[in-house]
Amino acid sequence: MFEAYQKDPNSVDPAWVEYFRKNGMVAGSVSAPASTNAPAGNALPTAPNGGVPPTPKAAAPKPVMSAPQTVNNVAGVPQQAANINAQSAVNTPATAVQPVLNNRNKPEPTPADPQVKPAPVVAAPSSAKVEPLRGVAGRVVQSMEASLSVPTATSVRAVPAKLLIDNRIVINNHLKRTRGGKVSFTHLIAFAMIESIKQMPEMNAFFTELDGKPAVGHPEHINLGIAIDLAKEDGSRQLLVPSIKGCEEMDFGQFWAAYEATVKKARNGALTVEDFAGTTVSLTNPGTIGTVHSVPRLVQGQGLILGVGAMDYPAEFQGSSEETLTKLGISKVVTLTSTYDHRIIQGATSGDFLKRIHEMLLSDEFYDQIFQALRIPYVPIRWAKDVAAEEDIVPKSERVLELINAYRVSGHLMADVDPLEFVMRSHPDLDVGSHGLSLWDLDRTFPTAGFGGKQFMKLREILGVLRNSYCRTVGIEYMYIDNPAEREWIQQMVEVGAPKLPKEEQIHVLRKLNSAEAFETFLQTKFVGQKRFSLEGGEAVIPLLDAMIGAAADRKLDEVCIGMPHRGRLNVLANIAGKPHGQIFQEFEGHYQENQVQGSGDVKYHLGTEGVFTAANGATTKIYLAANPSHLEAVNPVLEGIVRAKQDKLNVKNAYSVMPILLHGDASFAGQGVNMETLQMGQLSGYRTGGTVHIVVNNQVGFTTSPHASRSARYSTDIAKMINAPVFHVNGDDPEACVRVARWAFEYRQAFNKDVVIDLVCYRRRGHNEGDEPSFTQPQMYKLIDAKRTTRTLYAEALVGRGDITAEENDQISKEFQAELEAIYAAVHNVEPESPNWQIPSTAEPQDNVTAVNASVIQEIANTQVAIPEGFTVHPKLLPQLQKRVEMIKDGTIDWGMGEILTYGSLLKDGHPVRIAGQDARRGTFSHRHAVVIDRENGNEWTPLRALTSHDSQFFVVDSLLSEYAAMGFEYGYSTIRPEALVIWEGQFGDFANGAQTIIDEFVSSALQKWGERSSVVLALPHGYEGQGPDHSSARIERYLQLCAEQNMTVVQPTTPAQFFHVMRWHIKNPAKRPMVYFSPKSLLRLKAATSKIEDFTNGSFQKVIDDPTVVNASRVIFCSGRVYYDLIAEREKLQETSTAIVRVELLYPLPAREMAEIAAKHPNANLLWVQDEPANQGPWSFIALRTSEQFGGPGFGGRTLRRVSRRATASPATGNHHLHEDEQKALMQEAFTR
Repeated sequence: MFEAYQKDPNSVDPAWVEYFRKNGMVAGSVSAPASTNAPAGNALPTAPNGGVPPTPKAAAPKPVMSAPQTVNNVAGVPQQAANINAQSAVNTPATAVQPVLNNRNKPEPTPADPQVKPAPVVAAPSSAKVEPLRGVAGRVVQSMEASLSVPTATSVRAVPAKLLIDNRIVINNHLKRTRGGKVSFTHLIAFAMIESIKQMPEMNAFFTELDGKPAVGHPEHINLGIAIDLAKEDGSRQLLVPSIKGCEEMDFGQFWAAYEATVKKARNGALTVEDFAGTTVSLTNPGTIGTVHSVPRLVQGQGLILGVGAMDYPAEFQGSSEETLTKLGISKVVTLTSTYDHRIIQGATSGDFLKRIHEMLLSDEFYDQIFQALRIPYVPIRWAKDVAAEEDIVPKSERVLELINAYRVSGHLMADVDPLEFVMRSHPDLDVGSHGLSLWDLDRTFPTAGFGGKQFMKLREILGVLRNSYCRTVGIEYMYIDNPAEREWIQQMVEVGAPKLPKEEQIHVLRKLNSAEAFETFLQTKFVGQKRFSLEGGEAVIPLLDAMIGAAADRKLDEVCIGMPHRGRLNVLANIAGKPHGQIFQEFEGHYQENQVQGSGDVKYHLGTEGVFTAANGATTKIYLAANPSHLEAVNPVLEGIVRAKQDKLNVKNAYSVMPILLHGDASFAGQGVNMETLQMGQLSGYRTGGTVHIVVNNQVGFTTSPHASRSARYSTDIAKMINAPVFHVNGDDPEACVRVARWAFEYRQAFNKDVVIDLVCYRRRGHNEGDEPSFTQPQMYKLIDAKRTTRTLYAEALVGRGDITAEENDQISKEFQAELEAIYAAVHNVEPESPNWQIPSTAEPQDNVTAVNASVIQEIANTQVAIPEGFTVHPKLLPQLQKRVEMIKDGTIDWGMGEILTYGSLLKDGHPVRIAGQDARRGTFSHRHAVVIDRENGNEWTPLRALTSHDSQFFVVDSLLSEYAAMGFEYGYSTIRPEALVIWEGQFGDFANGAQTIIDEFVSSALQKWGERSSVVLALPHGYEGQGPDHSSARIERYLQLCAEQNMTVVQPTTPAQFFHVMRWHIKNPAKRPMVYFSPKSLLRLKAATSKIEDFTNGSFQKVIDDPTVVNASRVIFCSGRVYYDLIAEREKLQETSTAIVRVELLYPLPAREMAEIAAKHPNANLLWVQDEPANQGPWSFIALRTSEQFGGPGFGGRTLRRVSRRATASPATGNHHLHEDEQKALMQEAFTR
């Protein structure tokens, strides 16, 4: 303005002419304007009178270049100009500070009106180097000069920054833990500015002319210009203002990314003209260099520029201590200025705009959308007024302790454990507001009672530890545990946040994920359409197992045994259990072991293996993966039995150096009752294995069933709470958290020898199998899954994003394993066969063995029954029974109970371990065994037969929990590891064994043919029709015989104690190991007719068929089995019948059909009958008829027909009416002797 006035006074407004004249500013009075090259700090002082400087000693040279002096605004009045002659500064650099000249000797009084002083002028030295401003810098000059024509005004507002600061801390902590990056205050304020403009679109406008008249333009988009200050190589700085286009269409995540991309382009010198074009509003943040308040220039074509000042406490509190500030609840503030084009925006509008930003920065919704856009799964910190704790209510220190306890109890409810669906989690119990606390308490210090290893902590730090421990990608349930020592142990273990793994461990985890993913991808590519029940979506199982078993190897455990379902089994076999990849590929191509043709085999995802696991540090331990059927969870008790047997063989008391790991599905863990049974075994002395680690691979779906339809509980793992087992819920997309949880679980197991549960929340990328279409039933879930990147990809991106590894390192790791798989596939036909332990064995024929024992052994065993320990008080009713056992040896009438004692004792003497387990097994359901005696006075126990053993691991008699399924499965598993042992599972009644039908069908009867798994377990099933009703009469003989084929089992129904003695000793000493089903007696236990002489034990062997030598050339031959023999004998004696031979079949499978035919041949004219007390559709009859018939390959009976005598066919096994039972029994006996 003044420059124009100098050139032509008529060119400016008359008001300005009058103003310049009043202040002595004469047109044309400035002879040498100040140079723009010199900074203001180097200006020469002005003269005291008229603005004329002292006369220089030498004439000043003419400056090379001059620029007009900037006109400054002081209280809204232009500053008076002065005639200033540039003074020469010979040989003085332009940046040198000149001396101050002062001709006044005494101060002058300060006038009432402020004195207007001329602007200082810096002379351009003759040696100055002048550089033209080109390119972007030149356009900035043009823009700044053009901005002088924009009439602007500025609104100012101070905004509390407390909530902004606290939520930014939460945001950046989340980013630091996950993918990296950092959000600045400028990002947040800029986004608040955009959101406010969306509410007030009139702020996004510009002044223009339409047909020569003033007009306002409304841009289609919000294009935000951001001021970027760049440092150049020569130390100078450059200001660039590119713009982010279309901001109103972005969420915060997109805006943040666009903002950072623009800054990156600026720093790399990659900005183009398009980046500067179309800016509609701008933001500048001089607060980053400490400026509190700024009035920036508004560029032509824009209507608004927002200035952001420095964040600091109010000036009056900047000298206060931190304690004072936190106590008083003083927040830092940030000053925002809205500089706007006054032609199109009014002051009230601008003020309202700043108010909107103010409210935005304190609102819940603003931070909610930011957290949601960044996928931060927590509710932001909320704005609230400070609450002072009064003396008559609960002090805040106690509220903080309540808050700590609330996180320990309920923190898992806010944990981010779902890798599929983003949810902003909150819970009233975990809200600081629910405890009378607010954001103003975050920087206040409270006593913690030792929480986090400190006695005092700021609430901010307390919340940080609590959330890092209980609410990140791991949620922990444990506060229901009634042992304080366990709770404290967990707290000390987990309340340290989430320390980052060392780089070498991160790379190892990534390699394991690569192995898992590459394996599945390879099979999917090479064997399209084949079922394999892939682990895709749950690949974190592999690094989790690797970490856990690695910890076991470090602690020198002898072995780790794994039981798991079919999902992911092949991956675990290859990448954990060490099964050769080539062998797995051979199975996909249909190649089998040479001797597998004699068995049926099984699908590849049911097979097991054993080998050696090598940890990353070189430590090793043996590893065993049990074979299993598709019956989910059935393998669980089997594996527990396997582990207990291995521990008993090691015979190191309480060492528990063999660790069981069980993997489950979420639906099956919640739905299958065998899990409850198996969990209940964990702390029982007869079943304890020192703690099992349970890993629930939580796919969040069971085949096609969603969780809401598969359980009533919140978690599939809630069943574990009944045994006080801690539960660690972990997000399957955070492999480092999985590794951390694996180590916690292992250490807990080692510390307390208890079960522990890991709930690995993941997903199933494909359907139930590779041919299934899951989107039919879970369309929304699979829309998420289809768009989701793999766990390996996410983890690799996080490692690279956080700067933990380079992208090149990640690519190299992936290439290495893919090359390895390709090499294995190429050599698949050259792979050596697996260990013989896992080949399908040839069927071995049973062998005859010497089963009799010396009389001295019999006597030694009998003596143990009365070798009562000193001070031990036997129940007075029991003592005679024990004494009678010694007398039996003398009189030669050994009953069933004593026959069992002789059986077990003789095997112990021969070095064979004996384990008997079942409901009431120690006493015996029918009070006949008394293998363990209880002191009547103090409850101490005495096991007489242990006097025959060298150590306690040789003889176990276990009262089982009230279970059939898990209890039988445990004994089956135990028997597979100790084939030299007599392992008996005894049913309370044989009728109840059907509760374990899965174990019978899938393991006992078929495991040898499917998996080559050898077992010698004995199922002792009390059986006999004695009027006790439909549930206490039949062990369902017909069902077991129906399962018999390929020499898979031995089925016996002995009728004397000596027969039991010989068959059990034959069973254990026979090298052809197979399970045995033994239908044990009930009434025969005390039947005098069913006793044996001592000679029957010291001589002879097991008789498959016992002929009747009392009848020659009989007219009727009755074949039978079991207790009905004694009914028939009694009836024959009653009738004084002498022409009927009664033959006992003691071995039902393999059926001695030829022996039966030979006996029948001795009586060529006899009618042949099969008599049973079971109904016609039950019992052995159908099996006997089929196996003896010539028509079906049996030996036949020389043209004669074997006919049945039995009760009529019925749906129920037996009648519940005692009188009807008696009538049926009479009819049965009558028909037997009249046909």
